[in-house]
Order: sequence, then structure tokens, then C-alpha cells
Amino acid sequence: MNKFGKVLAILFVLALVCAPVVVLGQEAAPSADAAATAPVATSTVDLTPLYGIGAGLVLIGAALGIARIGATSVEGMARQPEVAGKIQTAMIISAALIEGVTFFALIVCMLK
Repeated sequence: MNKFGKVLAILFVLALVCAPVVVLGQEAAPSADAAATAPVATSTVDLTPLYGIGAGLVLIGAALGIARIGATSVEGMARQPEVAGKIQTAMIISAALIEGVTFFALIVCMLK
């Protein structure tokens, strides 16, 4: 896949991740009665789409990290089959640590 294809795929994944967050994060419009009696609110910036972008970046980073671990460990096992068990154990532990950090980062992104 060329560089343009990779960028296009990343943008597509970001759009898929951000869309539900933007839709679910919107509040209902106030009724006419509530607008008449409510005090004037100051302008605030809605950062909800940024949380979706952060979650997308977390997922992309984790996917790239685990893919790289898998590719290099399989390459190492092919070069030195006698240490394949040790390499596989290290690969599984590394992938589990990455998944744990990814899960924590997704929770942080979604709690905001």
C-alpha cells in the first residue's frame, strides 16, 4: 500500500470512530419556554469531536504497534527457530501490555 492509501485508510478510521462520538455527544435543543427563562450562557467550545479523534489515534497507534511486534517476532522466529518459544512469549506479553494501555486510553477519551 502506498503512502496515499495509508493516509486515506487512517482518515477513514478516524471518521468511523469520530462519527458516533459526535452524534452521541450532542445535547437536545432547548425548547422556546426554556430559552425565554434561562439566563444567557457564555460561549463554550464543544470538544466532543476531539475525544473521538483521540480515541481513533489510540486505536491506530495500538494497531500499528501490535502489527510491528507480530511482524518482527515472526521474522525473528524464522531466522532462529530454536528460540521461537521465548520470542513468542515476549511477543504475547508485549501485545498484552499494549492492549492494556490502549484500553486505559480509550476509557480516558470516552469519559470526557
